[in-house]
Amino acid sequence: MRIDMKRTGGSTVLAGASAGKRALAKLVASTVQEPFEPEPFFLDFLRIEVATASFLRESVLMLRNIVRGQRSNFYPVVANANEIIRDELHELVSGQRSDVLIACTLSESGTVTNAGLIGQLEPVQQKTFDLVRNIGETDAGELMRAHGASDRTTRTTAWNNRLTSLTFLGLLVEVSQGRTKRYKPLFGDLQHGV
Repeated sequence: MRIDMKRTGGSTVLAGASAGKRALAKLVASTVQEPFEPEPFFLDFLRIEVATASFLRESVLMLRNIVRGQRSNFYPVVANANEIIRDELHELVSGQRSDVLIACTLSESGTVTNAGLIGQLEPVQQKTFDLVRNIGETDAGELMRAHGASDRTTRTTAWNNRLTSLTFLGLLVEVSQGRTKRYKPLFGDLQHGV
């Protein structure tokens, strides 16, 4: 799904917590029709000149927290944000411990390029994310067996907690296979620090 943030916010300048909350209501209303499969929820900032941290906190971050907290199949992604907006997002998530957002360039035809993280993960989360990205798809048991000894993490629960936190951030997609939960990256070729 692709959401035009100019249409949602009503201007090329998106500023203030109140405007962010109004935009959030519209964004949440767009998530009512839950997809059957995991799907990126692109917040397209192409026609936006400026978006303040207060607007972004009340709209983008709150949307991510709401839909991921509900274990939705929507995965919010910031698309086509200019350097000013990316800087605001970076400052916003840098103030939080281990918070990141996915950003990308999205063409008119829906092709994703330059996908990367805004913000920084804790080292343990980053290592887990890199392992999943390199493997492609895995589960907690596989990670524990392959990397538990070298990581000094020999309990499946610890690996499950790491994978769950990365899923909440929207970086990993959870795929149920019977009783097993498997995980794969939303985008396989994420760059650091876009």
